[in-house]
Amino acid sequence: MTQKSDDAAADLLIKEVDEELRQDQMLQLWKRHGTSILGGFVAVILVVAGLTAWNAWGDRKREQSSLSFTEAARAAEQGKLEQAAELFGRLSTEGASGYRLLSVLKLADIKQRQGALPEAITLYDRVAVDPGANGEIQSFALLKAAYLKVDTAEPEGLERQVSPLAIESSPWRYSAREVLALLALKRGDKAKAIEFFQKIATDESAPPSTRERASNMTSALGG
Repeated sequence: MTQKSDDAAADLLIKEVDEELRQDQMLQLWKRHGTSILGGFVAVILVVAGLTAWNAWGDRKREQSSLSFTEAARAAEQGKLEQAAELFGRLSTEGASGYRLLSVLKLADIKQRQGALPEAITLYDRVAVDPGANGEIQSFALLKAAYLKVDTAEPEGLERQVSPLAIESSPWRYSAREVLALLALKRGDKAKAIEFFQKIATDESAPPSTRERASNMTSALGG
């Protein structure tokens, strides 16, 4: 993948995936251990896959991986999760470079949809520390795993992982702050949770729906 293509893919991930991470109501997320945050990023993944295939059009393995990836994504969209999981699982180990990493993400999404949260977390964690992954993809995977770990992980350790993504300059700060707010609630620190929700609610650059949700959560907590 060229630098230009890589930058384009990163921009798409920031725009599409960060919003996807914030779709569900916070109270629903808390009650369902993050399972309501489903992967809905087939389109952006297919764009990245398309860019990868275009840059190596003459490579037979990449062409075959592209076809298999498209078939797997279509199966997932149609609810044929077992078939999709098998195809993505094969691509995650045998696919051409680029498709392997994307297939791990899609496989993790399917495991989450199937309720196999420990397997999904393992796969997201795998991408989050993969030295060959784009930095934005690593951050995305880390946040996906964090949402699923909120109710079971040791809060301090998870906070250390997520906090760097909550700074003002981070494009992921809205999702990261939601995770930190949930962790504060888990510790019984309502004041800290309100602080994080207020940061989201008063951030004019945040999507309106995100600000409204954070404002509602602040009110619900008595802030």
